[in-house]
Amino acid sequence: SGVTLAPEGGAHQSIATPLIGMAQDGLASFEPAYVDEFATILRFGFDYIQRDGDGEPDETTWLRDALGGSIYLRLSTRSIEQPRRTIDNALAEDIVNGGYWRRKPGPNAQIVVAYTGAMAPEAIEAVGLLGEDRRDIGLLAITSADRLNAGWSAAQRAREQGLVHARSHVERLLAEVPQHCALVTVLDGHPATLAWLGAVHGHRTRSLGVEHFGQTGTITDLYRHYGIDAEGIMRAAQALVPGRPVRHLRQVGG
Repeated sequence: SGVTLAPEGGAHQSIATPLIGMAQDGLASFEPAYVDEFATILRFGFDYIQRDGDGEPDETTWLRDALGGSIYLRLSTRSIEQPRRTIDNALAEDIVNGGYWRRKPGPNAQIVVAYTGAMAPEAIEAVGLLGEDRRDIGLLAITSADRLNAGWSAAQRAREQGLVHARSHVERLLAEVPQHCALVTVLDGHPATLAWLGAVHGHRTRSLGVEHFGQTGTITDLYRHYGIDAEGIMRAAQALVPGRPVRHLRQVGG
């Protein structure tokens, strides 16, 4: 889905599907970037769809996994380089719960870039180039905006009912981000999908995404047009965080 499919034609570049995945009751929506994430989600999914609907929320995530339901996978035909790694139990749990750190922010972090799905190469490139001018940058992989948001909402309700120690997965992830740090989120879909992340702990946020579609062209051209390429991510970061100009912007833009 998304404008990443532009080389195949402009008629079917759905941009609202991440929001539909978040809003549809009884549906667990995922958008993996890599095949090992996909395999991890599939293993979870085959179990999830067979659950009997009888159970209470998990107090470590506040998700209603015991109930089960349907699984939605938003995928892409784009070929990207795959990481060489072993998915241990902790990482598998984070992938299923909705997100994990590709690179944890340092104590003086100024920017965290959060990406979903096929935008992984652009996010990685931007973080690498930004690292020369901005400190301790974090890179956050979002495998399910739906499950992150659902867990956060459920944990807030639990606290309102007196369970003061209730914490969701996204709250624990973003607790590692310094308060002065800003977030740049990016996906090949509507930017509202990740725009709420800044509200979790009050971080300034710029959400990049796609609000119109229909064009055909190369992926490079379309990403540049919508500002979701590495240059667009770096421009957003530069605007959020004071400091010297990002030296690589001109090189990437040229």
